[in-house]
Amino acid sequence: MLTRFLGLIGKEAECAAKLREAQGALDARCDRQVWELGEDEIKGLVVDDKWMPALSGAVQNELDRVSQALTGRIREVAERYATSLPKLEEEVDVLRRKVFAHLGMMGL
Repeated sequence: MLTRFLGLIGKEAECAAKLREAQGALDARCDRQVWELGEDEIKGLVVDDKWMPALSGAVQNELDRVSQALTGRIREVAERYATSLPKLEEEVDVLRRKVFAHLGMMGL
């Protein structure tokens, strides 16, 4: 098992070296390709493939945030005005009578 393990470690090192070599070759090829791109292709890559998705995502996040804030505010207003003014006035009258009754019992 130990010799097999050592063999696998050696293969891992070989694979890592091959990976580094392949990555270097890919980077070099990409560097050469960049110089062959035209201005329109570069603009397309930068604007269409990079900036627009990022900008679209940021706008969507902001819309979601504003939408949630408005929904919360609407709920708050709906809760505040759920009880009608006549109902509130009726409750105030009932409570006012109770207060005056208690004050009367206290001799005021």
